[in-house]
Amino acid sequence: MKLIVGLGNPGREYRETRHNVGFMVVEEIARRYALSWAQAPAQVPDAFIAKRFGTEPVLLAKPLTYMNLSGDAVAALMRYFDVPAEDALIVVDEADLPFGKLRARASGSAGGHNGLKSIIERLGTTEFSRLRLGVGRGDDGRKLSDHVLSIFERSQRAELESFIAKAADAAEMFAAEGILKVMNTYNPEAAPSETD
Repeated sequence: MKLIVGLGNPGREYRETRHNVGFMVVEEIARRYALSWAQAPAQVPDAFIAKRFGTEPVLLAKPLTYMNLSGDAVAALMRYFDVPAEDALIVVDEADLPFGKLRARASGSAGGHNGLKSIIERLGTTEFSRLRLGVGRGDDGRKLSDHVLSIFERSQRAELESFIAKAADAAEMFAAEGILKVMNTYNPEAAPSETD
């Protein structure tokens, strides 16, 4: 089974913020396959899941723990459904990438992202795939936390649907063909010289 986890914060006030692009991606995949979201089993507190089955079973998940505690839900999901780290993809926002850019990695550090930091701490490994979605850093005078917890600018909202669709395509490619195919297809040309 492949596990695709979109990170975000629960609650209406966060729904359309930059920090919730991970949720937006798994919601788009669920929409494509007409999947319904349900509360995860009792052994996996604070998560919604949606399943689809094909050649390779795929499980979509949205932790409801808030970003900084994402690792609690992700670790519980992986234990309950017996998903090894290499079969998991974590979809997150990335302030160090311009809006609309994707970057996939097979492993690596948290890169300053609190959701990834929590997952690494709870799993005890960095060996899981991640798909970072560029949301930009915003104005120099603005706190980064304020930027990622705000909604997209009007000009970006016009492009957001196609951005989320592209990220959903990349996540589906991970499930079908693996992270290396995603990296070769979607990473920016400059990616080999960047650090995670």
